[in-house]
Amino acid sequence: MIGKSKEIDIAKNLRVIEWLKADLVDTVGALFKALLKKGDDVAGDALASIIIICYLLGRRIGIDFTSTDVQIKSKLNNSIDNATESEQWNTDLLELRNYLGKKR
Repeated sequence: MIGKSKEIDIAKNLRVIEWLKADLVDTVGALFKALLKKGDDVAGDALASIIIICYLLGRRIGIDFTSTDVQIKSKLNNSIDNATESEQWNTDLLELRNYLGKKR
């Protein structure tokens, strides 16, 4: 039987997850508005917020930050290996992989 404090923790975690999901949707909307207005600072802020929210949301559902990093690198490598998009897209993917490799 789950104790009262465990039930409160689960309920609190669910509220935080719902808040993060709503914040993610709101921030994506802010990014789209910034792109329409050509606001680089606002767009950059929104992109940074989206990345942070995704890491926090993953943590709340049981995916640690390291696992998220591993998944990102794996997905990036798979995208490069299976690139059927334009050459520019592939170049962007390669540059991102190089950047992430140097950073960590």
